Amino acid sequence: MALHYLDASALVKYCVLEPGSIWVRGLIDLAGEQTPLSAHSILMADVSVAEVSAAFSILHRVNRLRRMAWDSAYDRFMDDVSFRYQLVGAGRDDFFAAADLARKHPLKAYDAVQLAVALRQHHALSAVKQSLIFVSGDKTLLAAAEAEGLPTDNPFDHVSPQDTPGRAAS
Repeated sequence: MALHYLDASALVKYCVLEPGSIWVRGLIDLAGEQTPLSAHSILMADVSVAEVSAAFSILHRVNRLRRMAWDSAYDRFMDDVSFRYQLVGAGRDDFFAAADLARKHPLKAYDAVQLAVALRQHHALSAVKQSLIFVSGDKTLLAAAEAEGLPTDNPFDHVSPQDTPGRAAS
């Protein structure tokens, strides 16, 4: 079974209904069914905690999430961090690798860090004959990941009719 590394754009889709959410939810829920601890199938960088929280706040400020939905999405995500995902720490070497990646590709800072952490995990898993799929809804980040040799998937390639958000709630 392939392991999946989700960046913040993909993680948000698990808690907030938007295009690609049904596919992301299926991916994460399936990982939980196939292993005793779903954290062994879905990886995320620790910096995603801040990124996802910021994304929820932005969605609230632009009236895509009402206050209760914002609080609920945040609480659900923080609970999920503890048991659904394997949290991967970004270390000093990852930040230096991210700086190099930002010079090679048109990446924002956190996107470069996400890619650096995913590449480190990819190389470690390749050494033990396991694969890692990088999941993001950011085309620029996906292009950089592919250029660096990472298999990728984009939730926007799996949009379902059930992904249509209602009013300003999740």
